[in-house]
Amino acid sequence: MTLSIAAWDETTGQLGAAIASSSISVSSRCLHWQSGVGIALSQNITDPRLGPRMLRLLADDVEVNAAIDAVVQSTPHIQFRQLGLIDCSGATGLFSGDAVLGCFASAQGKHCVAAGNLLANETVPAAMIKAFEESAGSFGSRVLGALCAGVDAGGEAGSLHSAGMLLGGDPSWPLAELRIDWDEEPIAKMLTGWEVYEPQIDDYVTRAYRPADAPSYGVPGDL
Repeated sequence: MTLSIAAWDETTGQLGAAIASSSISVSSRCLHWQSGVGIALSQNITDPRLGPRMLRLLADDVEVNAAIDAVVQSTPHIQFRQLGLIDCSGATGLFSGDAVLGCFASAQGKHCVAAGNLLANETVPAAMIKAFEESAGSFGSRVLGALCAGVDAGGEAGSLHSAGMLLGGDPSWPLAELRIDWDEEPIAKMLTGWEVYEPQIDDYVTRAYRPADAPSYGVPGDL
């Protein structure tokens, strides 16, 4: 019911992920990030506890694949799950259980991982990886472009209804966290939101650290 990609940008040090699904509110359960640690994917008949568990292991200096192995070995019903993990140096790892739904696949590239289940075909994750590796532009746009490439390669076998994007950098909060929880065109709506939000990201960081220097957006009461 899900296709996703997570990546690290060696130029900015940012971590990012994008996801889409036929299920409602997919990113609330499946995307997990911890500042200075990594970003995790936990999907397919989702157990939202698994992403934070992998990130806690990374925070304790456990290597990426060892963190995934530890969760796999200690988790009941792990055969139903798909996991992806990337740390803040770009190391990656993946797991797919043998009871994952429908056509499922995963792929790894340079500083990126992708996975999906109930897919139209097995090439979808590889298409996302290829698109990310060959893209240019801002990191967030590259991550979203990779998700779109997965959809263009066939995407999920059914209709998509929710999508999300998570982008983390130096602040302790996400630089961007966009969600379309239920819509007939969730990715198109998320891309529209990104087009509006991306030029303002740095300004909202300024609002946190140096509010006197923050620009006005012309809303009532905003000087």
